[in-house]
Amino acid sequence: MMIVVSSGDKKTVFLLFLPSPGMAFILERKDIMKVRKRDGKLQQFNCEKIYDAICAALNSANVTDKNHIAWEIASDIKQELILNKTKIIEIETLQDLVEAKLMTSGLTDVARRYIRYRYDRERIRHSKSKLMIDISEKLNATNVENQNANLDEKSFSGRMNEANRVVMKDYALYNCMSEMARNNHLNNEIYIHDLDSYAVGMHNCLSIPFDRLLKTGFTTRQCDVRPPKSVNTAMQLVAVIMQLQSLQQFGGVSATHLDWTMVPFVRYSFYKHFVNGLKYIEEGTLDFNKEEARDVSINDERYKKYPKVYRYAYDMTEKETYQAAEGMYHNLNTLQSRSGQQLPFSSINYGTCTLEEGRMVTKALLEVSIEGLGSLRKTPIFPCGIFQCMKGVNRKPDEPNYDLFKLALKSTSLRLYPNYVNVDWSNNAGYDINDPKTYLSTMGCRTSNGFDINGLGQTKDGRGNICPVTIIMPTLAMQAKKDVEKFMELLDKKIHEAKDMLLERFEWIASQPASSANFMYQNNTMEGYIPEEGIRSALKHGTIVIGQLGLAETLQLLIGKDHTEPEGMELAKRIEQLFKDRCDQFKQQYKLNFGVYYTPAENLCYTARNKFVEKYGVIKNVSDKEFFTNSMHVPVYKEMTPFEKIDIESQLTGYSNAGCITYVELESTSKHNIEALEALVNYAMDKDIPYFAINIPNDTCLECGFTDEFNDNCPMCGSQEIQQLRRVTGYLTGNYKTAFNKGKIEETDMRVKHNKIY
Repeated sequence: MMIVVSSGDKKTVFLLFLPSPGMAFILERKDIMKVRKRDGKLQQFNCEKIYDAICAALNSANVTDKNHIAWEIASDIKQELILNKTKIIEIETLQDLVEAKLMTSGLTDVARRYIRYRYDRERIRHSKSKLMIDISEKLNATNVENQNANLDEKSFSGRMNEANRVVMKDYALYNCMSEMARNNHLNNEIYIHDLDSYAVGMHNCLSIPFDRLLKTGFTTRQCDVRPPKSVNTAMQLVAVIMQLQSLQQFGGVSATHLDWTMVPFVRYSFYKHFVNGLKYIEEGTLDFNKEEARDVSINDERYKKYPKVYRYAYDMTEKETYQAAEGMYHNLNTLQSRSGQQLPFSSINYGTCTLEEGRMVTKALLEVSIEGLGSLRKTPIFPCGIFQCMKGVNRKPDEPNYDLFKLALKSTSLRLYPNYVNVDWSNNAGYDINDPKTYLSTMGCRTSNGFDINGLGQTKDGRGNICPVTIIMPTLAMQAKKDVEKFMELLDKKIHEAKDMLLERFEWIASQPASSANFMYQNNTMEGYIPEEGIRSALKHGTIVIGQLGLAETLQLLIGKDHTEPEGMELAKRIEQLFKDRCDQFKQQYKLNFGVYYTPAENLCYTARNKFVEKYGVIKNVSDKEFFTNSMHVPVYKEMTPFEKIDIESQLTGYSNAGCITYVELESTSKHNIEALEALVNYAMDKDIPYFAINIPNDTCLECGFTDEFNDNCPMCGSQEIQQLRRVTGYLTGNYKTAFNKGKIEETDMRVKHNKIY
């Protein structure tokens, strides 16, 4: 049978089929009506699906003649939609219509069963959704990815944390950002870091102003903390403050000049021991009190009038300083305050203070590092020690802290820490030699604060990175199809989009109330906070950075050569200049501290490569490994001397003002050649490398404590309980074969030794 329905000048033809006597349903023309599914996709309206669902409900209620009833209701719904000229109907609305029809037909029991049917279907759909599958995998630790080497994904809190991250990431993608930002992230073009922290508006990292916090005291949710009156208490409070601050953010915390910071507290301790000495060794008096002691050098002549007491007080202070440093190290390696038994990502910078008190602190920090922790004298994972190299202070034998530089090299040879930061780096020109807060310092991973356009200048304290994104350059290179100019256009476009994404997230973070991070804003650990202006007043002093991944692979895709060859280096410099020019432009345009960041990519090097392979397949010298090369680094498998590696990377480090690191890989035998390590560090500093690290294999037998480089068995006792410590981004981690993701494990295994130390 044919039915003609007229609407204005248009006529629509429907065919009426009779599947059984007296029953009919209408088949629509294919362009007439569609159903919007729960995922937003449109599908053709199909009466048969309504019929099947109603039949299932009728059947469960043992209703006879169910075919007739089902067709009748389905046809009624169809006709009603046609008469209402419905073109698109939501699936939930359609199902509501079915329920209503069942109820008005007197089939209340059937309606209840249909509702149950809807619920069961929804539950099945939900359980099979990608989100729920991901949550289930994390809760049950069936998909341990080791995204963060500092997090135990198998622990109770780790499983909870990872499941929460899945939900928070999904929420952030679809509720907190623009479609442009979301598409860039999902398309493997611009990666949004720490997506799980996006929704709540957390910032990244902070260099804590310890000078002020320890001088004035601070408040917590439960109590007020008085200023310390000894070096021991001061160092323990450093660990406490690092822990408290780390809970206000998702990244690392650092002390920018811990040796200078501790000077007044060493003086307090010295005064205490000196007064005790006067009481029990010699009789005498001092013409100043304890409150004044913080400003009195331990080399003051008023102390030296009592030589026996002086020697006693000096020895006791030196002992206390060592114990204070040891206590801080133990605290920072046991304060598992974050989910997944994470420790605070902590870093301490030191080495430039030439005062006796500061030298005592640096010496103690290095000696504790060398000694190791626990009964097996294991290498401390945290804090990341960073020795500040400075001309005229510690670089040459006739300089006052040269002996501490030598001690630092010994520690590096045995413990991988400290790393070395170049106070005289050209990009930190203009620092105040009388103000250590302006000296170049860094986080362990590589993050550093450049010049603040909003008033703090070269000051590093109380500032941090607010939020980063990373451009996945190999994806853009594939889109450019070996056309360099097209790639540069695409890159420029993505840098602008990265800027927009950062501004979007910055404003979202800035919109949060100060109560979200009470410790931080009550104590002004982030400098510049003005309550009546909101937290943006503090955030504006931090950096917002555009990172990059896979320069080496990008060059291979574009010209078939990486930056270890002249043609590759020429193009690399052009790429980096574009990053720098745009960030400089954005900094002036928006009055925010945009910067170029050479991304650590602990997890991203692996996940970005996998997404690349899904789309483009395995390409020789590009995606034929489980990882992309970090930022502008020389590929880890390239054979060369350490000096050659420094020469290459030093040509690119100057383009970054928000953080970069250069490291070299040496044989374990290098730990016996301190002179060679000294030559390497000095060479890197002279080449204007801002941040330098030396990787020497650090394998420890967990049975007997023997430390060297070995494979599966301890050569001393034969045990297979081995900790193989390696650097992951700048920080160290536990056994890399269990703590790293697959990409990082392969990258670590492929790292060649940069031998031939001349």
